[in-house]
Amino acid sequence: MLTRARNLVSACLLAGSAAACAGRALAPTPKASAPRVVAAPSAGVRAGSDAVAAVTAVADADPNADPNADAGTGGGEACARGMVHVQFDYCPAVTRRCLDKEYDKPNHITICNRFAAEKPECHASRIPLDFCIDEYEYPNQLGAKPPVMLNFFEATGLCAAVHKRLCYESEWVTACEGPDEKPFPYGYERSSQHCNFDNRWVDPHLGLVYAKDPELQQAELARLDRSVPSGQMTGCVSDFGVHDLTGNVDEWALADHDRPREKAKFAALKGGAWGHVRNACRPVTTSHVPEFRYYFIGFRCCSDVAER
Repeated sequence: MLTRARNLVSACLLAGSAAACAGRALAPTPKASAPRVVAAPSAGVRAGSDAVAAVTAVADADPNADPNADAGTGGGEACARGMVHVQFDYCPAVTRRCLDKEYDKPNHITICNRFAAEKPECHASRIPLDFCIDEYEYPNQLGAKPPVMLNFFEATGLCAAVHKRLCYESEWVTACEGPDEKPFPYGYERSSQHCNFDNRWVDPHLGLVYAKDPELQQAELARLDRSVPSGQMTGCVSDFGVHDLTGNVDEWALADHDRPREKAKFAALKGGAWGHVRNACRPVTTSHVPEFRYYFIGFRCCSDVAER
């Protein structure tokens, strides 16, 4: 069974170490100075200074606060309202038959557009998982725009503020693939009609994306934004009932194992964003440090199953 994270906010934000964030016994790393947080591009989206306040206030959060305050259909007794209860034996290593692939030169990636409609071959011992996952991207509200420009540590703190944590990669993948272990949450063929991706690329002006002037920055973020409100793409849902996993915004997750040679180390980005990238369940991006912020990076939360 994979190690479960405990007290992530105190570990990650106060200790600033890989071991603290991933719940593993590793040598601590020096705490990096956090970049300045900037606001999300859409009204009603919680980010920017609100995100800083939430992160810094976690240590003072009311331990008796209701953890079931999120909107959603509910996950029964095992999970807080607005979360989905997932139980499945996850396979860490699978192979699939790709029937239609392309090489995306700008991003240096191979994208499979259509897979064989069959169960993948499993090449490792399966791991039993039992967890809760938010139905939607943070703030887990139907119709809300997910926030962006938040790094891994801020995402960790915002989840902890509502008595949750970031999802492990294996949990994220399991929720995405469903019980039939499909390559996309909705099936075997890439479809921008189901999920929000394959939008036209817009060149960012990075000086404005990271501008200190809020008005200049907000204008640039709004110009670039191609995300949609949570749940708007009604077909973008897995067989476990989790929405918007692929596309829309990239999502921070906890690595199942550390990758010392990668920039992400103990963090991971899942799902791809609204552009033309590997918007499938298994691919993972590890080329960004945990302190990285960008205009299409968000997150969602998970939690352990409540004791019954």
